[in-house]
Order: sequence, then C-alpha cells, then structure tokens
Amino acid sequence: MAKVSKLILIPPLVFAALGGLLVGGMLRENAQELPSTFIGQKAPALPEAAVPGTRLLISDDLETGDVTVVNFWASWCPPCRAEHPMLLALAGDGVRVAGVNFRDTADQAAAYLETDQNPFFATGFDPRGRRAIDWGVSAPPETFIVGGDGTVLYRFTGPLIGSDYEQRFLPELMKAMGQ
Repeated sequence: MAKVSKLILIPPLVFAALGGLLVGGMLRENAQELPSTFIGQKAPALPEAAVPGTRLLISDDLETGDVTVVNFWASWCPPCRAEHPMLLALAGDGVRVAGVNFRDTADQAAAYLETDQNPFFATGFDPRGRRAIDWGVSAPPETFIVGGDGTVLYRFTGPLIGSDYEQRFLPELMKAMGQ
C-alpha cells in the first residue's frame, strides 16, 4: 500500500474554508448592504471645489439641523443617470440633496447638470476621487444620509431606483427625518 502525503488534504480544506466564508457572508443580516465605518461618525471632509456654475458644498452645510442627502456621482456613470430623476424628485419634495462629482471632468459635470437639471443645492468636485476615498466610496453612485448635526446615519450603494430605493433607502430617509 502506497503512503499518501498529508499535503493532499490542503486544497480541499482551503476550498471548504472559503465556501464557509461565502455562505456565512450570504446568510448575515443585511447581506446586500456594505458596512460603513462612518455610521454614527462626523461626515468626512468635502472637496474644496464645486462643479463649475454651482455653489460649493461645505461642512457647515451638513450641520444646519436638517437632514442632508449626499450623493456621489459622475456624468459618465449610467446608474447615476438612471437615478437622476429620483434625485430631482427628492429635491422637489424639499429634501436637501447635495452632490459630489468625482473622477470626472469639470466641463462634463457642469454640462450634465445644465442639460439634465441640477437637483443639488450645493456640490463638490473631486476629479481624482480623493474625498470619495475618504468617504469610503468605491464606485458611483453612492448616497449617504447625514443628520442635521453632520453625523453619517446611513450609506446606500447603487442607484436610487426601484425596490431598492423604496425598501431600503426611503425608510432610512424617513426615519432620519423623523417621519
């Protein structure tokens, strides 16, 4: 009888461990939401420039006593374009919506807001995405609900459309606004 090396057991054990992590991740509560280290913390720094033709978003804008929705977007991003009507509707309903444009050009960002209407009361322009990294944003669109004291209350990844918007984002916004 041939002696079998114990090393042959390593690949199945590694595979089983990875499978366990995968299943555990899928079964956790709110598996579709990315955790944010900023929930309950002061909002990170904002860009020092605005999209041309718009008002600059500053930290004081997040500490007015009113809830603010901060949306990270780009003009080249199809999901951002898909959610744009919802941002316009939120702003039309009196929600304070701010926008941070990132990894974009100033001309394209300004042209997009001029052509498709601007839902933002103020903007930040982050062409290199450095402030987006500070917020933990990996890809547009991502939206944060910030309390009136400047504390991050909720993070939503993906476009604000459909059942995700209705079942995940909107209840959090209503809760933050005390409704």
